[in-house]
Amino acid sequence: MSTAAPTDWKTLPAPDSPQAWIGRAAGVAALLATDAAARDKAGATPYTEIQLLKDSGLVTLLGPAAHGGGGQDWTTAYRVIREVAKADGSIGQLLGYHYLWNWAARLVGTREQWEHVEAEAVRQTWFFGGAVNPRDSDLVVTEDGDDLVFTGAKSFSTGSKVSDVTVLEGVLEGTDQHIFAIVPSDSEGLVFHDDWDNIGQRLTESGGVTIDGVRTPWASAAGYVDKEFRPRVYNTLNVPTIQLVFISFYLGIAAGALETAATYTRTKARSWLHGGYDQAVDEPYVIDTYGDLTAKLWAVEALADAVAAEGQKLHDAPDEVTERSRGEFEVRVAAAKARATDVALEVTSRILEVTGARATASAEGLDRFWRNIRTHTLHDPVAYKRREVGRHVLTGELPEPTWYS
Repeated sequence: MSTAAPTDWKTLPAPDSPQAWIGRAAGVAALLATDAAARDKAGATPYTEIQLLKDSGLVTLLGPAAHGGGGQDWTTAYRVIREVAKADGSIGQLLGYHYLWNWAARLVGTREQWEHVEAEAVRQTWFFGGAVNPRDSDLVVTEDGDDLVFTGAKSFSTGSKVSDVTVLEGVLEGTDQHIFAIVPSDSEGLVFHDDWDNIGQRLTESGGVTIDGVRTPWASAAGYVDKEFRPRVYNTLNVPTIQLVFISFYLGIAAGALETAATYTRTKARSWLHGGYDQAVDEPYVIDTYGDLTAKLWAVEALADAVAAEGQKLHDAPDEVTERSRGEFEVRVAAAKARATDVALEVTSRILEVTGARATASAEGLDRFWRNIRTHTLHDPVAYKRREVGRHVLTGELPEPTWYS
């Protein structure tokens, strides 16, 4: 960031409620917004931005309060992601992925494992990345005494260069056993590539990674006891949870686009010379467009909040999650994902209709909102989300847990 943060976060009292944490996120967003367009254009590795997330305490939001973490739940995390993404979609995505990979230990690991990981993550303010792209071949995991050795490559590894630790996933050689492990991001054999050059989400450091003989103790294999995995249905909540992360920064980006465009319309936009109005804010089609887009955004935000609350009930009782409760939750998430995608794409495109030709100047940066949404909404085809909903409505079918459903 080119603008130094004026806040000494350590002198402020720690947030002690969900609203206080959302307020803290708004403060971070205000700093990010000061030069968001310029940073998007520069595309530099966001070391300073990640340090801001650490200094403000946002990275430890889900960490246990007993160890100095925020002690918050996923409903607050989603709102925090949304708030940060209003200012910078890339940093909102990075924060959301960090929360997911931080929580992965609790999702898959034994109690002893996740308690250790969560305590260390708070104590050392770890920022998490993940090399778990299911469209690529699985990493090969081999045994070497008491160690596991990961080898392979992934096309995408979001957060790579700015992370302290990286989540790896692979298949134990000669078996069908999948193994998750958390390794230091500076591990020997872990090589991140500077090959992320896409039209949107430019600061997410989502380039490829080579994993060449990265070692970790067998004891760090999440969910394994004496080299045997202890499965739970709760382990399959990874997809609906990450999809809600996606929804959160989609809605944040859309809200940021509307707010930025509205400010431009109020302060810079000119009324049409043949419209008969002195100010752009009085143009009937401008008023109608902002009203239409705001109503659509508010509606999908309400749906997302409701679905997040439904999911939190599953997180609060992980041993009681059943295949049915998990499947019904995934259908609700799929519906929210489909609507969030459509609304975010519409908002980020149509704001240009009510800001005018001069608003397309690169210095305004209004195009970044659409580029960010368009880039990430291609992560997995939204048609398959609608299919999950439609098949459930027509036949009662529940989505089978996969990497994408």
